[in-house]
Amino acid sequence: MIKPIAKLIVALNTNLGRDQIAAGFAWGLLVGLIPAGNIFWIVLFAASFFFKHHHWSKMLVMVILQLVSAAVVPLVDSIGWEILYIGALQPFFTALYNMPFMPLTRFNNTLVAGGIVSGVVLWLPAFFLMYALIPLYRNKFAARIKNSKLVQSVKRLPIVSALVRAVETVTSVSDIR
Repeated sequence: MIKPIAKLIVALNTNLGRDQIAAGFAWGLLVGLIPAGNIFWIVLFAASFFFKHHHWSKMLVMVILQLVSAAVVPLVDSIGWEILYIGALQPFFTALYNMPFMPLTRFNNTLVAGGIVSGVVLWLPAFFLMYALIPLYRNKFAARIKNSKLVQSVKRLPIVSALVRAVETVTSVSDIR
């Protein structure tokens, strides 16, 4: 868990393109909202590796969504229920269900349907929000946070010192390239 956080900190504080970091956050949101283990999740997760984005930010967002899933699941479930019970779409869903292999996707599960719809709808806003916040962080807050007394005292904690060493290791490895 420390390595993804370290790589994200390095990415935020270096010249890695903010579009790549923002795309990683958006992919993490999309994949993180779909319950893991079904075919939609597997296909989207595998497909995400064919696009250029920061994979560690994707993984971090997925982990964060798993940690707060108890707060997110009721909303995603209600969105999925609303989508699946639209009267005009019932013939379409019935036709999908009668296709080979489509029932294996569990598209008719309210969490899966809600996760897909929520992730697709939130992808662009998440991308543009992170795209706008990264320069703000880099220009206004990074130096202040790094030099603050709170951060300096927290750096002395054993687990945080391990994170700092991981960041330094990742930074020195990325400087070689």
